[in-house]
Amino acid sequence: MSDSNTTGFTNPSTFILLGIPGLEAAHVWISIPFCTMYAIAILGNVTILFIVKRERSLHVPMYYFLCMLAVTDLVLCMSTLPKMLSIFWFNSREINFSACLTQMYIIYCVSVIESGIFVAMAVDRYVAICHPLRHSTILTNPVVAKIILAMVLRGGMVILPYPFLARQWPYCRTNIIPQPYCAHIAVVKLACADTRVSSYYGLFVLFCVLGLDAIFIALSYTQILRVIFSLPTKDARLKTFGTCGSHFCSILAFYIPGLFISLLNRFGQNVPLHFQVLIPNVYLFMPPMLNPVIYGVRTKQIRGRLLRLLTHKGA
Repeated sequence: MSDSNTTGFTNPSTFILLGIPGLEAAHVWISIPFCTMYAIAILGNVTILFIVKRERSLHVPMYYFLCMLAVTDLVLCMSTLPKMLSIFWFNSREINFSACLTQMYIIYCVSVIESGIFVAMAVDRYVAICHPLRHSTILTNPVVAKIILAMVLRGGMVILPYPFLARQWPYCRTNIIPQPYCAHIAVVKLACADTRVSSYYGLFVLFCVLGLDAIFIALSYTQILRVIFSLPTKDARLKTFGTCGSHFCSILAFYIPGLFISLLNRFGQNVPLHFQVLIPNVYLFMPPMLNPVIYGVRTKQIRGRLLRLLTHKGA
């Protein structure tokens, strides 16, 4: 190993991303599912944005939030997967120090924004089901715009300490990151200083930001389910629950893997390194791939519009 990777630097000019440690020989094969997820995520989310833009009947709060969700998924994929694939295909492992911190910021900022969007979507479903007559007067376009802006600003401000703190640490051990992207904990572990403040802040974001979002969503759905089960007929209950089924599936696809990744990064010391890296990477990119599929399959308006586009082109 060269000296530049092991000793005596405060802020390295570059980091070295290893990809999947221990599975370097299989990088080309590992790239196939990631490339597939990337293609599905890009195509699916762009299709969602296109359909909502073209279909005026979808210009309502639920689909505005869905568009914001699609944008965040696109940003996440485009800020990480091209570099990952270049590592797998071309062994292009170097990443500039500032670019690494920028990538880290984007990944976690997008995650917090996406969590906030799920809260906003839960509020939309709560108002639509529990106060249907007031839905259009409560969630007006200006209100929706303010909610989206608030979620973006919250994500940007909450995650700002991540790169700020990471830039302050001296790095005198190594500049090798055993990941295919700049994960927060992986970067912080390289610092030769007391980085507990960074670790504690990461836990604060996990439990006090994302955790509170999850609690708020759970409370919203408790009220939604209370109203659904009070409906007089089974058909009415199923029809009403169907309006929030897609949202519920997307929530599960986001929060469960996210919690698993965060806990594994912090407490998975006895787990094989290639498993610590590979499985969270798969989980990280599952929601951007699944969200457009879930909404495309389960949402009648989007499914119908997509079928009309396909049959029109086919004709």
